[in-house]
Amino acid sequence: MAETTTQSPSRRKTQIGYVVSTRMSKTIVVETSRQKAHAMYRRVVAKSKKFYVHDEENVAHVGDVVKIEETRPLSKLKRWRLLEIVRRAALIGPGTTAAEVAAPEIQA
Repeated sequence: MAETTTQSPSRRKTQIGYVVSTRMSKTIVVETSRQKAHAMYRRVVAKSKKFYVHDEENVAHVGDVVKIEETRPLSKLKRWRLLEIVRRAALIGPGTTAAEVAAPEIQA
């Protein structure tokens, strides 16, 4: 009888955040932020956390929005791996001004 393998949903946690550093080889730093109400004052407070993420092909760049997934410990600090790049950051090359980035279709 043929076996059918169905993949159950992963129990690993996933996060979405911004890449803030790519200075290490095969490692990126991703910052996620969330808003939470303060327990006593009921004021909304922004909380952020940085994760060291394994990026095997070095495809992520600073400013990219990425989706990461929890995994086994890969090093002293890395416990996450890159799943996908949700949105790429705008690439600004040398000689590009802020006005050109803000309005690229308006060129004199």
